[in-house]
Amino acid sequence: MLRPATAPDAGPMRALVRAAYAHYVPRLGREPGPMGDDYAARIAAGQAWVMEEAGAILGLLVLEDTAEGMLLDNIAAAAPGQGVGRRLMAFAEQEARRRGHGRIWLYTHARMVENIALYTRLGYAETHRAMQDGFDRVFMAKAL
Repeated sequence: MLRPATAPDAGPMRALVRAAYAHYVPRLGREPGPMGDDYAARIAAGQAWVMEEAGAILGLLVLEDTAEGMLLDNIAAAAPGQGVGRRLMAFAEQEARRRGHGRIWLYTHARMVENIALYTRLGYAETHRAMQDGFDRVFMAKAL
């Protein structure tokens, strides 16, 4: 079941993100941005969604409405390769359309090459690269 996150989800969301992104720390030389995000604030702002089954959080999304379209700020799955990420991506695009956006966009680190390849396969195109908050980011977008 995919649902808006609630206050009690903040801790489990943080734990899921820390586990999902941990393998990137050696590659990047520091923690990726999502590992330090304030999930309680994201929940309070209505930006967080969780996918759960039998009370366990399998994945999460952080979505933001922006002037440039829907920002897919974060997506994480507890067990990659189970289809959770693709279902979350499909939901993010559906939610962007529901909110009246004609575009969804995201960014990832330039060293997260597998993410760039996945987003490209899902129809996202690179729009630009830039240093942001000390991270070498690749920005991508998809018309809806």
